[in-house]
Amino acid sequence: MIPHRYDAVVRLLDGRQPACGTTTVVAVDGPSGSGKSTFADGLAAATGARVLRLDDIYPGWHGLAAAPPMVARALEDVAVGEIGSVDRWSWVHDRPAAPLRVVPGGLLLLDGVGSGAAVIRPFLSALLWVEAPTAARKERALSRDGETYAPYWDVWAGQERRHFRSDGTRHHADLVITTG
Repeated sequence: MIPHRYDAVVRLLDGRQPACGTTTVVAVDGPSGSGKSTFADGLAAATGARVLRLDDIYPGWHGLAAAPPMVARALEDVAVGEIGSVDRWSWVHDRPAAPLRVVPGGLLLLDGVGSGAAVIRPFLSALLWVEAPTAARKERALSRDGETYAPYWDVWAGQERRHFRSDGTRHHADLVITTG
């Protein structure tokens, strides 16, 4: 049984065809701390989907803009039935790490800021936007990532604002989910 929280999303997805070859790709986008990962994890548990986290891909604290084209290149391969590859980022060593493999087929959730970017949208069957008030988002993000994130909150938030303003991601969302 699908938890009630995900009913609307499951109904939405039931009416969608794969837009990336045999893979149904769903973006879970929105600003940092809005609850994207929690929502994506619950949706994955409810549907059996795989999750590709953009947090594993951003090339450092100034790398938001670089991630969507990297994901799009991997999805180009997936769309033609090949295994896609995207460079992983080692936050511990502050450098690229072993690539992530993206296998075609089934339901794939993209979790992260920029996952619904224009360059990725041709591969998406649905775009979910998750949002929350700024104070709640900041509190969540800092309690989740602690002092590691604190010095970069403003840097990252500035990148998000520029990205969302130029990309208009929220306006392309199939469903808007507001968390507390």
